[in-house]
Amino acid sequence: MEAHPLLILLILYADIWKTIKCRCLPLSIVALDGGSYYSHGDIIIGGFIQELGAKLTKPSDSIIMQFEMNEYFPENSFNFLAFLFAVEEINNSSELLPNITLGLHIKGHLRVISSIITAALNILIGQISIINFKCNSSQPVAAIIENFSAEESYRFYDMFQIYHYPQITYTSQSLYMSDTNRFPYFYRTVPNELHLCAGIGKLLKHFGWNWVNIISPNDDRSVKVVQILREGIERSSGCIAFHETFPHHGGIPNKQIEKILALIKESSAVNILYLNENYAFAMYETFRFYSLLIPGKVIITIDQIEINRDTSIQFQMKNNTLIFKIHRSDMPNFLKFIREMEPIWLTNDAYYGLNWWLGLCDGQCPKNIKRQCNFTKVFTPEEKYMFSSHCHTEYFGSSYGVYNAVYAVAHALHDMIMSGSGNDTTRTRENREVLDYLPWKLHRYLRNLHFKNGMGEEMYMDEKGDLITGYSILNLIFLPDGRWKYDIVGNYNPSAPPGQDFTINEKAIAWESSFNQTPPQPRCNPRCHPGFRKLPREGKPVCCYDCIRCAEGEVSNQTDMDICTTCPEDQWPNQKRDACIPKVIIFLSYEEPLGIALTSISLFFLLVTVVILGIFIYYRDTPIVRANNRDLSYIFLISLMLCFLCSLLFIGHPEDVTCILRQTTFGIIFSVTLSSILAKTITVVMAFHATKPGSKLRKWMGSKVSNSIVLSCSLIQIVLCLAWLFTAPPFAYLNMRSEIGTILIECNEGSVIAFYCNLGYLGFLAGISFIIAFLARNLPDSFNEAKYITFSMLVFCSVWISFIPTYLSTKGKYMVAVEIFAILASSTGLLGCIFFPKCYIILLRPEKNSKKILTKNIMT
Repeated sequence: MEAHPLLILLILYADIWKTIKCRCLPLSIVALDGGSYYSHGDIIIGGFIQELGAKLTKPSDSIIMQFEMNEYFPENSFNFLAFLFAVEEINNSSELLPNITLGLHIKGHLRVISSIITAALNILIGQISIINFKCNSSQPVAAIIENFSAEESYRFYDMFQIYHYPQITYTSQSLYMSDTNRFPYFYRTVPNELHLCAGIGKLLKHFGWNWVNIISPNDDRSVKVVQILREGIERSSGCIAFHETFPHHGGIPNKQIEKILALIKESSAVNILYLNENYAFAMYETFRFYSLLIPGKVIITIDQIEINRDTSIQFQMKNNTLIFKIHRSDMPNFLKFIREMEPIWLTNDAYYGLNWWLGLCDGQCPKNIKRQCNFTKVFTPEEKYMFSSHCHTEYFGSSYGVYNAVYAVAHALHDMIMSGSGNDTTRTRENREVLDYLPWKLHRYLRNLHFKNGMGEEMYMDEKGDLITGYSILNLIFLPDGRWKYDIVGNYNPSAPPGQDFTINEKAIAWESSFNQTPPQPRCNPRCHPGFRKLPREGKPVCCYDCIRCAEGEVSNQTDMDICTTCPEDQWPNQKRDACIPKVIIFLSYEEPLGIALTSISLFFLLVTVVILGIFIYYRDTPIVRANNRDLSYIFLISLMLCFLCSLLFIGHPEDVTCILRQTTFGIIFSVTLSSILAKTITVVMAFHATKPGSKLRKWMGSKVSNSIVLSCSLIQIVLCLAWLFTAPPFAYLNMRSEIGTILIECNEGSVIAFYCNLGYLGFLAGISFIIAFLARNLPDSFNEAKYITFSMLVFCSVWISFIPTYLSTKGKYMVAVEIFAILASSTGLLGCIFFPKCYIILLRPEKNSKKILTKNIMT
């Protein structure tokens, strides 16, 4: 006759109980029916945990998940033990509730709301069912600590708000229940989803991921949170490639699973699996599980993935997942508590509970959690995998949240009792009356609670009843030997100062090989590098755009710039157009070849003019020098010398003074030069006619008339220049727009009209001289200077007529060079046409430089 399986299990447990070496802590616990645990105390804390294991059949309409399986949740045992540990630690404390003992009444649940309500009534009413007894407990219940999902928390609250018992969750992050007006008795030891959305947004922004898929259930709570998440992503210039929802109750149709998985495979986006926490039967683990098999994708999820099934395909799983897990602290004393306490479990979890404890005896468990056992059960391969993997759970379920929840209630009780009976927490009549006001008076002390837990950590509950904690960012890594682990690669702390709230260690992240050891770049299109800007594509989301190069004079120094910025006027883009660099300053300097050449030519002809002046002075008494008013020749030669010198004013760095001197000096000196030519021409004509008998022009012959012509003609130019200076004088000007990438330092004429009046007057003098000289070109050879003046005026006029269009068509230093060339060319033309022939006669043909030859020519 085969023994009953339950009897075999009890016999096995009795044998194990004798052989496990442990120290029993003095915690008085009574096992109740219906998966309950009760420990006596002056004040009771009610608690709920999800039971350790359950048996379910996956829906038949889902081909992918169509099989019967035992769903196992080892983390819930850690949550249960955290209740016991926290209460034991508080009861042993001499400072926190020193004369009051806390008790526990814990109920296991399978996520069935009707059984949850019934269990809660049992906790609050105090009815405890023991074999053949019915006990009515008179101990007050302080609060209910639970781990329901968001929907269950809401329904539970809605049913029990009439009793005003504090409801403290250690799992639900539902943003909906942060409304203190609607839920004044709701508290939690986890952050709300608003912080989670902000953390995900910062992660996306850090990596530059702006092309996002979202997969979530279709319940009201998820819809609201995903809307907040979407808005945050879009504010950061991100886009949602697609958002797929699925039923939050019952099974997921196979066609919908295949559709979502196909969309994930086809899209290049980051995939956010925003799945509700704490689902008992892991209906939605389907997406988390199978998304690990898709190469080249990034998965962001909001809860730790427990891989405890179908281990045969783990070698195909990819390192592609980042997980936002509520921050936990290590609790060394808690692990010591687990190592040394007697095994205990919920009555409904006899099979799972016993094997959970035996799993801690496995040799692969870390030393901080491994128990010393003399008896080792022989597990099947499936059982060994199931019951030994939980000792590697890095965060040990939600035990940290449970621990802080119990401490929060204890501190609030302590503050309430102390305020009602001075500094005495003995069970006197006075503080007993204080306890009679439980639970509604406790709310006053839970809001904005500041306390230290058993590890000495500072804890703050804000005005909404939320414990201010952050998130750890985990990287799920699959090892070559088939095992997996979680590495902390970043943190998000919403209470930290801006700039310090988010940290990520990219080097610590293990990506799959297809990413080539670099972070993936999920975007609608490649980034626009510096030097380019985004050009939105018509009819596409804002994340889809083309990259175009910045226009001339504009730069972009960051990635994915919407617009290019214009450089300051004194700067210009570099070749890549990703930075502004100082413009090249350009002016005609003495150091450059063009400046050196023009300077050399000016000095050379200055020297030639000086030599000619010396020759004329040396041969001043010869007939050819005296023939055409040698004083005019001296004035003419000296003015030519000054013309060659004034060209040097146009070379070098322009200043206001040099700009004024350039044009005015050039205008006045040239007017003297042309006035001298005009005087010479008139002198030639008057001299010829004065030689005729009875001519009245003899009295006009002499230096006074010629000097008067030079002085009067030059005086008119001086008046024009003074008028120019007093109205709009020339000034130094930084021309930043004339040439690309350069700053032209040039002289602005001030008044263009005055400038051309200056040139026009010189042209007028040249024209008069040319006409008179042309009319006198046929005079006898002794007076043939009119021919030379005619040629010189032709040269002069040709130079300056061609100067004007050339000047207007050039820019910068070449414009200055054109003007210098015009000055040098016209001055050289005057010097060569008028004085070179005379020097030729003086130096090389002295026989012609005689009075006899001149008289002979006159007579003929």
